[in-house]
Amino acid sequence: MNLYKQTLRLYQNAYSGLSPATWWLSLVLLINRSGTMVIPFMTVYLTVHLHFTIAQAGLVMACFGTGAIVGALLGGWLSDRIGFYQVQFWSLFSNGLLFILLGQMRTFPQICACVFIMSSVGDAFRPANSIAIAAYSSVENRTRSYSLNRLAVNLGWSVGPALGGLLASISYQLLFWVDGFTCMGAALLMRIFLPPVPAPAKPEKAAVTVKGDKVWHDHLYLWFLVFGMLNAICLFQFSSIVPLYFKEVMHLEEWAIGLNMSINGLLIAAVEMVMVYRLDGRLPNLVFVARGAIMVCASYLLLFLLPPVWAVAGIFMLVITFGEMFCLPFMNSFWISRSREHNRGQYAALYTISYSVANIVSPTSGAFVVDHLGFKPWWLITAGGCVLSAAGFMWLQHKREKQERPLAAA
Repeated sequence: MNLYKQTLRLYQNAYSGLSPATWWLSLVLLINRSGTMVIPFMTVYLTVHLHFTIAQAGLVMACFGTGAIVGALLGGWLSDRIGFYQVQFWSLFSNGLLFILLGQMRTFPQICACVFIMSSVGDAFRPANSIAIAAYSSVENRTRSYSLNRLAVNLGWSVGPALGGLLASISYQLLFWVDGFTCMGAALLMRIFLPPVPAPAKPEKAAVTVKGDKVWHDHLYLWFLVFGMLNAICLFQFSSIVPLYFKEVMHLEEWAIGLNMSINGLLIAAVEMVMVYRLDGRLPNLVFVARGAIMVCASYLLLFLLPPVWAVAGIFMLVITFGEMFCLPFMNSFWISRSREHNRGQYAALYTISYSVANIVSPTSGAFVVDHLGFKPWWLITAGGCVLSAAGFMWLQHKREKQERPLAAA
């Protein structure tokens, strides 16, 4: 009974102290991500219903990835000028309209253009949302606020594709309309329950010229992006190449693969907030990130060393999910700590772009190596990439400590 009470109190403490605005923002994101129904079924829609070739469907998804990079730049730039609130609202609302418009497109050029614009507009939301979380949280609970945001994303991703599959079995047109209305509904919910926040005050002209004010002057942060992107390329294999390994080598059925993949979202929802609550502030953020990268490395070594049986698939998902929970919340806290209010959009944009690039590189590089060398060598290469990123994060932490010593002495 005491253990039950202690566990209950731990969860209460983990979720307490967050601002109402943080909760509303996470609810908006949950609704938005629960409406993510079109993209998971886009290639099926293009090839089966519009009779595009697989190559054409690939080009459409390349337009989607390119648009995501443009959107990240646009969202960060606009957030520093008109404020994160307006960027979030208009990105959500316009994206809803564009989803409905996409459902009316039929030709290959129309689809490519619409997908590119839609992705650019939709992904402008991501850097603005990262800035919003920082604005609505305090320094003490910022990492937990990001974890709550991630919990909303993971729950939404669990609901969206499942609901999308049901709607697609009825009508793809219904799929586009429902996806569009959930985006617009999330925007309206944000407008009603979150008061508008003005754009950040512009620093005085003299302050702008100070070295380090622009993100390009922060060399430590740029190196952080390099190692973060390498870590993300390795991590994202679990949603692209790993399911293929489960199917072709482990001979798991689709339902078993889906059930195994759901461990990720469920474990994050159940554990991450409590874990971050217990760990936040005990060690520097980059130390936790490096440990997470080592856990991701261990998960791929399991696939390399152990026989391809179903139990290994479950163990792999447990280990890589804990690695992800060590990496992502503390990475968010780190980049926020490097930025200031008036240039946070620049930092958020580059951080978002690094993940957009990783999302493009991860499946293409994995598919290329697996096609030429097989799965086993690729797991070893991926594990090596994780070790390299972990070493990079620890090197950055050492550099950061050297930079801060003179300031502390002064």
